[in-house]
Amino acid sequence: MLRFTSVLLIILLIYSCRETTTVSVTTSSPGNFWKQETTELPRKVSGETVVIDRNADAQTIDGFGGCFNELGWDVLQLLEEPRRDSILGELFTPGKGMSFSLCRMPIGANDYARNWYSLNETPGDFIMQHFSIARDRTALIPYILAAKKFNPALKIWASPWCPPSWMKKNNHYACRKDPVNDYQGPDGQEMQGDLIWEPEYLKAYAHYFSKFINYYKVEGIDIYAVQVQNEPNSCQNFPSCIWEPWQLRDFIRDYLAPQFKTDRLTTEIWLGTIERPQLERIDTILADPAANAAITGVGFQWAGKGAIPLVAVKYPQKKLMQTETECGDGSNDWAAAIHTWELMKLYFNAGANAYLYWNIILDETGKSTWSWKQNSMISVDRTTRKVTFNPEFYLMKHFSHFVKPGAVKLKTAGDNLLVFRNPDGELVVVASNQEPQPQKLTLQIDGLPHTVTLPPVSFTTIQLPAAPK
Repeated sequence: MLRFTSVLLIILLIYSCRETTTVSVTTSSPGNFWKQETTELPRKVSGETVVIDRNADAQTIDGFGGCFNELGWDVLQLLEEPRRDSILGELFTPGKGMSFSLCRMPIGANDYARNWYSLNETPGDFIMQHFSIARDRTALIPYILAAKKFNPALKIWASPWCPPSWMKKNNHYACRKDPVNDYQGPDGQEMQGDLIWEPEYLKAYAHYFSKFINYYKVEGIDIYAVQVQNEPNSCQNFPSCIWEPWQLRDFIRDYLAPQFKTDRLTTEIWLGTIERPQLERIDTILADPAANAAITGVGFQWAGKGAIPLVAVKYPQKKLMQTETECGDGSNDWAAAIHTWELMKLYFNAGANAYLYWNIILDETGKSTWSWKQNSMISVDRTTRKVTFNPEFYLMKHFSHFVKPGAVKLKTAGDNLLVFRNPDGELVVVASNQEPQPQKLTLQIDGLPHTVTLPPVSFTTIQLPAAPK
């Protein structure tokens, strides 16, 4: 034991006496994305100093990803198979490119479906005799299977934007009138549920979830989790359904969880995706012991970012997920990447275990079927077939390429960086400098300074070696 201690002290002494530390640094700036180099960080203090404690564990990171949507698959079909496979490999191959490990899909149509559909549009089919995933075999299933070819361990979770239309009081997929849909009824109101609240409908809807999971399993796709409703407080011109908090509680507790138990499903049930900041709405659900016991975690997006730090404190046993990054207006520019960076800081500092982009790939317009333009990580020009990797693609890659599933987010005091410890002990620092001139940043680790120069208007990832053993 004495000899081992002596050797360790010698190693630490040699380590501390070196004037530089060899690290890998990756930077991205407008027009100069993904510049990688091995460099020597000087052992001197310069600029802002951030102390990094290797053992200041916060939450464990489950992964990064995006959402599989029909319009994304259709755009991919514009490309020749080798180019298509190259993009999918860049997105999903572990250790290469994005290395996405956890992704989302819709149950039925969302706003980036080709048009409205559900998995059972036969009114009154409470036994789900006419349930079908035939439509999904035209896009979503081949899209997911193509991704899983590069990452067989890819985890998939799912959420509906809308139940079958006949289960809603207005008998329509939308919630408000708009020229882009044929809905003519009254607009819905927040906190006034849209679902027909009768036992036979609720039992049928729980059965709908269960059949979806089992049918997908036959296709070779395991659904590891479901979130009951995308944005349950939002009345939209595209597929949507408003739920009151007590309805989410009762449906999960009295219908969905019992159905999963009866069908021996191991799929996790999550509360989400929450897009409002009010903690009391979430309390209505999680304060109920039986509902709480059925719920693994909570998913947040948009204004839900105001609730995640409160839920993290009040319900520390729950997993927390950022479920859909704010998707912009189709600008696909550097400003959008800066906005997403601010969101990533907020969510990870609040306790999120995972971060998901929204549209992985779209055409050059970014338009949904319901005419809302949004950003995507990758754009394809329908006329020229030119493929563009947008700034947010590289921002996501600055995280997902380096931060492995099972990594731990470390608590730090710096305002413009996030720090993770990978399972092998390697430290990953992601930092931002949006000033027009270079900035010095000193990372104080194990009592030693490591000074890096952040290029102007850039994102930088620094990989620092594990502590000497």
